[in-house]
Amino acid sequence: MDPAHAAHGIVTIDTGFQRPRFDAAYLIVENGRAAFVDCGTRHALPALFAALEAQGLGAEAVDWVILTHVHLDHAGGAGALMRELPHARLLVHPRGAAHMVDPARLVAGATAVYGEAEMARSYGEVVPVPAARVYEAPDGTVVELAGRPLLCADTPGHARHHLCVWDARSRSWFTGDTFGLSYRELDDAQGRPFAIPTTSPVQFEPEPLKASIRALCAREPDAMYLTHYGRIGDAARVGAELIEQVDAMVALARAARDRPDRHAWLVEALAALYAECAAAHGSRAGAAGVRAALAIDIELNAQGLEVWLDREAKRTGG
Repeated sequence: MDPAHAAHGIVTIDTGFQRPRFDAAYLIVENGRAAFVDCGTRHALPALFAALEAQGLGAEAVDWVILTHVHLDHAGGAGALMRELPHARLLVHPRGAAHMVDPARLVAGATAVYGEAEMARSYGEVVPVPAARVYEAPDGTVVELAGRPLLCADTPGHARHHLCVWDARSRSWFTGDTFGLSYRELDDAQGRPFAIPTTSPVQFEPEPLKASIRALCAREPDAMYLTHYGRIGDAARVGAELIEQVDAMVALARAARDRPDRHAWLVEALAALYAECAAAHGSRAGAAGVRAALAIDIELNAQGLEVWLDREAKRTGG
């Protein structure tokens, strides 16, 4: 737990997915009650329960498991987690609820992206959540954690089943993937965060994503809690830079559309874009460090942009 923010009762949990400080879940503690925001994969359960124990709490203290969206690095462990939490309810976007009750299509889609071997290694078994324990959260839904209001906002763009959670107590958003990703090794010398958008398959939509980023910034938050990774400040600046990058990424995707080497070219173009943006930010990582830190994300962003390109071509007949 970050001592500077202990008063807000927010614990950052490294789920251990892929590498250290890559994928976070969050524990919110209020008057002896608890909520998880995102939960990582099934392999994350020991870290989640260790965080509870460190706060002097047991499984019976958890009232809510709130999912920002149902991509497996955020929600793959939800079914297994809910089996261990006797009183918890699962809160999820209306478009994602059915996938938690019956995750077969979700698993099939992820397997198509990652392959069976990677699915087994990184995610493990994905189990369903009983329908009676799943609660849908349309835009504007407010749930309370021991009197602490948590507001769910519909934030499409990364995925159509994405919500972000506004915590008025800390004046912070839990942003899932809507506010991009930001790793500490890419910060500048003063610790200012550098972030990039995430356009991973299969529902990236540039205009809704930019609108969602603007909506998050409109509350003038004190902090953003990103799944990838951790708490960042300076939301207005980061949000403006994310929007600029979305436009730049779309332009690169359109430039790649008819190339025979579309994927390979787009991967290289994205790597160059992020290195340039990171250098302008003053990132300590250097071009090679940026590429190493973002290797997984560059590949997934390229795939997501290509899915978007193909969908746009079908829509426009181009």
